[in-house]
Formats: sequence, structure tokens, C-alpha cells
Amino acid sequence: MTERTATVASRVGLHARPAAIFAEAAGEYENLEITIRAEGEDAEEGMDASSVLSLMSLGASHGDRVVLAAEGEGAEEALAHLAGIIETDLDAE
Repeated sequence: MTERTATVASRVGLHARPAAIFAEAAGEYENLEITIRAEGEDAEEGMDASSVLSLMSLGASHGDRVVLAAEGEGAEEALAHLAGIIETDLDAE
């Protein structure tokens, strides 16, 4: 299992628009099951990263650290791309 930690840069956290943008990007990796969880939580707590509802229920605020996880071919590249989205202030765009 490949994991990557990222810091939420959007001022409103992973809510509304940032969650939708991130979920859409995560959903593009159909060959990977990608999960997201708050840093410090057990891996079993990981939620579907392509679900807007899961992202919003995570309650990740600006500055919070989250852990992305995936397994399979292309997991490292996918997580690097998705971490880049989380570490971008999507509210500023």
C-alpha cells in the first residue's frame, strides 16, 4: 500500500468546491481504490476519496493533514497528483 500525506491548503478545507474538484480527480483513477483519512487515524478509517460526501464528512479544515492511500500500478503517481490538488488553495482559483 502506497501512502502520501498532504496538508489542506484551501481556506474552507475540503468542503463544497474543493471536495468536488478533488473527488472528480480521484475518480479518474478507475484502476485504483484511493482512500483518504485524517492523519493519525488507522488505515481502516480511510474513506473513498472519489466521494464528495466522504470528503465533506472527513471535516478536514485549512492546515489539517490528511493521508491518501492506494495500491496498484500507478499508485505513487496518482497520489502525487492528488496531493498536489489538496495542497493547492482551490478557493483562490
